[in-house]
Formats: sequence, structure tokens, C-alpha cells
Amino acid sequence: QVQLVESGGGLVQAGGSLRLSCAASGDTICISAMGWYRQAPGKGRELVATITSGSGTKYATSVKGRFTISRDNAENTLSLQMNSLKAEDTAVYYCNADSPYWSGSHYCGGKDYWGKGTLVTVSS
Repeated sequence: QVQLVESGGGLVQAGGSLRLSCAASGDTICISAMGWYRQAPGKGRELVATITSGSGTKYATSVKGRFTISRDNAENTLSLQMNSLKAEDTAVYYCNADSPYWSGSHYCGGKDYWGKGTLVTVSS
């Protein structure tokens, strides 16, 4: 099992910055790709950014050029630097980790892990 805990959310004015962090613990050998997703009030969960174990990144069009995802595999942490925040970025942000069925000889089960989320509120 993998546990994910997000931190860094809060209230910020439009145009400001926040940095979200996600700390992974447990069976971290089973983590491959990681990502950030968000869910705004009354809307479905959407992808914000993902990063592979080799640090390949992908961003939603709405955040490209403003957000930067990064990971520290040695520390088992995932980060999201958010700049030039807009009111429409207001949402609960969730950390996600994918696991393969096998990591070397270690059985991981191919699970999908989620944190409990951290609230980001951008005031206009």
C-alpha cells in the first residue's frame, strides 16, 4: 500500500503563487507515474499535470506555462509550483500515484492511489 498526503493549499489572491507538496510513504517502490488532479465546486475531477518516473511531464492546456510539476524520487515527494493563479484555479487538488503490477520482483498489484486533497482558493 502507498499513502499520499498533500500540503500547501490555502487562500491566495489572483496573480499570486502557491506550492503544493505530496509526501508518499509505504510501498513507494510501487510508484511509477504521479500526478496532480483537481476538482472545482460542482465539477468533475480533472487532470492538472502528470510526471513519469523518468520525469516526463504533461500539463492541462489551462495551466501550461503557469504550473510546474516536479518530483524527488529519493525523497518520495511530488510538487506543484503554481504561478499566476486565477480564480478558476480554485479547487481541491489531489495527488495521484500509479503503480505497475510488478516492480522488479516485487508485486505491486497495478493499483491507483489518491491523497485526501488540499484546498486552493484564489480570490479575484
